[in-house]
Amino acid sequence: MRPDPRFHACIIAGGSGERFWPMSRVSAPKHLLKIFSERTLLEQTVMRLKGVVPRRNIWILTNRAQVPHVRRALPGFPRNQIVAEPSRRDTAPAAALATGLVHARRSDGIVAILPADALIKDTRRFAQQLEQAFRWAAQESEGGPAHGLLTFAVTPTFPATGYGYLELGPELARGRHGSRLLKVKRFVEKPDLRTAKAYLAGGCHAWNAGIFVWSAKRFLAEVSRTQPRIAKFVRDFPRGDPARYLSRRFGSLPKISVDYAVLEKAAAVATVIAKFDWDDVGSWSALNKHFKADRSGNITLGEVAAIGTSNTIAVSNGRVIGLCGVRDLVVVETPDAVLVCHKDCVQDIKRLLPGLPRHLV
Repeated sequence: MRPDPRFHACIIAGGSGERFWPMSRVSAPKHLLKIFSERTLLEQTVMRLKGVVPRRNIWILTNRAQVPHVRRALPGFPRNQIVAEPSRRDTAPAAALATGLVHARRSDGIVAILPADALIKDTRRFAQQLEQAFRWAAQESEGGPAHGLLTFAVTPTFPATGYGYLELGPELARGRHGSRLLKVKRFVEKPDLRTAKAYLAGGCHAWNAGIFVWSAKRFLAEVSRTQPRIAKFVRDFPRGDPARYLSRRFGSLPKISVDYAVLEKAAAVATVIAKFDWDDVGSWSALNKHFKADRSGNITLGEVAAIGTSNTIAVSNGRVIGLCGVRDLVVVETPDAVLVCHKDCVQDIKRLLPGLPRHLV
């Protein structure tokens, strides 16, 4: 069965991946690295869409510095479907760009917006649930129930303080492959540890996966009411090459997240409860979940020799790393830089960058 031609996917691939320095750089962040498999996270994201979205309807939204790197990572991908944002304007303008691309091509289009740097291994279940989300989003234009803007929610497995949460409401629908659609009562900022523990125990909150699905018409209706500049940007979006249009108009859009600008003010937001695995691999500590440790709790990639060392992550990209009598460290070697960081400080790696030589960032 061929994918529905109304379905489009826009992959957001412009992040900086600062917490994966020194392997990740501004021009080649973590979604362009081959850390977790032989394929980059971006390649994996594109492959997960096979059979759900027509290839001609897949777009990669990045920035100018990353365009050549994206092309190298995806040599067979159509060049005209790689779109460069002329400036960094946060996620609301990115969502407007994605929706504008789709709306200009067909007004009944349904758009999914996906991050390029999430790790999802259960590709079959993901594809099934994404297709169901597309169909739920399309129901309104087909005379069915109006579920509004859709998100994906991940059931918490630990009291995370680094994720935004969704407060879940009543069930709205059940679909194929065990998919459930719930009302979103509200969006919740990253909580402190005590609050995160309460969310985990209460069972009424879920992680916001940053995956969105909506009809172009519904998004346009919402921003027409709350964000007129964004609405005009979407309405005026050209059908052909958008480069000139973006250079003139994109920089004037408000620099604000899609949560603040659109979703929190929307008339209706619903969420699909993810049945697939999901990890945003936000720091070097993520390797603990995806690689087997040795008897001392060490995870080593590349040429690493260790004695008297425990609970340490070491990644070599060429030169041998020797570890002796240390614990709880992250050590990453590249041809031009070496990182040595305590595991408790991996979230602070990005604070190093302003003090580094520019060519190393």
